[in-house]
Amino acid sequence: MNSTQPLPSERRIIAEIWPALLASALGLLPFTVLSTFLVPIADWAGAGVAETGTLRGLAGVGAVLAGVAAAPLIGRIAPGTVAAAALGLMGVAAVLGTFSGLAALAAFCLATGISNALLYPALSTAAADRFGTTPAAGRAATLVMTAQTLASTLGAPLLVLPALWWGWQGNLIAIAVLSLVLIPAVARYGRAHGAGTEDAAGSGSGQAARMGYIEAFRALGAVPGARALLLVSFGRAGALMGHLAFLAPLYADKFQLTASEFAFAWSVSGGAFFLGHLLAGRMLNAEVSERRTRAVMAICLGTALAALLGVYLAPALPLALLCTALLSASHAVVSAAVTTLLVARCTQVRGTALGMNAAGMSLGLFLGTAASGAALAAAGYLGAAAVLGALTLLALGAALAVPARTTGQIQEQQP
Repeated sequence: MNSTQPLPSERRIIAEIWPALLASALGLLPFTVLSTFLVPIADWAGAGVAETGTLRGLAGVGAVLAGVAAAPLIGRIAPGTVAAAALGLMGVAAVLGTFSGLAALAAFCLATGISNALLYPALSTAAADRFGTTPAAGRAATLVMTAQTLASTLGAPLLVLPALWWGWQGNLIAIAVLSLVLIPAVARYGRAHGAGTEDAAGSGSGQAARMGYIEAFRALGAVPGARALLLVSFGRAGALMGHLAFLAPLYADKFQLTASEFAFAWSVSGGAFFLGHLLAGRMLNAEVSERRTRAVMAICLGTALAALLGVYLAPALPLALLCTALLSASHAVVSAAVTTLLVARCTQVRGTALGMNAAGMSLGLFLGTAASGAALAAAGYLGAAAVLGALTLLALGAALAVPARTTGQIQEQQP
């Protein structure tokens, strides 16, 4: 995108950013527990499935506030230090989730949302900054999110097996323990990163460390296409996360799947997202033309809209699973495209861009989950599908509005 240098090997990139990959995979597990065990958790809380599932949207409230407030600080503070603090908060949230009642579940969702709002942009920024402004920077950032999707692929079946012994509450306790174990590695990673930040060629964190709080927001707003890309993330996340929040009851009602059987459907969705994100991150960062990246982003949003309708209208389980996989893969490609374009265009405010991107996705999660939950309660699954389709159309419109980057702008950000 902004350099013709070849990508380093995947093994080398992973060796450089392994603490970020482990922490990224762990960050998805609390909400994987909620989605996989939504029906028994709702019974435990003494509430309906729609009411309990909508609580996940509370994550967006804290995440948006925390993400917007902290975005300009990622880079001024070592990203690894921010990530370590987020892991600690996630461990506390996981313990809260084991208490009975809607209040405890609400606190769990809120604290988890805040921790994720800090965790993922910090990890992505630290990973990208290790490779300056080369294409490897975008690849490193997308790998952080790919690790998150790997957790969604393996998370549900791996969580179901121990849950047979210690229940879903035991899964949350295990997540809390793993969070504490990872904190020292991530903190050391942050200190090592911070020591070299100022010398990184055009690194986002190095520039942000010399930029004022408000100035970082202004600089991000001046980047061509940044606002449209953030809107793509908002609409895409709202559509996908609103869909996933109620995927378990959808399969239970339409195809009578139990929680254990639904783990397979969840893995199909997560596996498709993982493969889509992995392959798209590699392809888009090796490709010099941004025009192709923008075109792929728009095409995949159109495909996601068709697949969404297929999931809700499919008369048979195999067709529903196929559409579920296609929907997730399409969203994965869009996610990788947005991250790639933001990393390439926002080199001076990379941490701010990725922080606002995470905040936009969190806002989408909150509104998408809340709106689809309300539509589900009022008009059933077709009502929920209509809301999610509208969010997908919003993302598609924003993707089509992303302008091309001129040659002068590309050369200006060359190392």
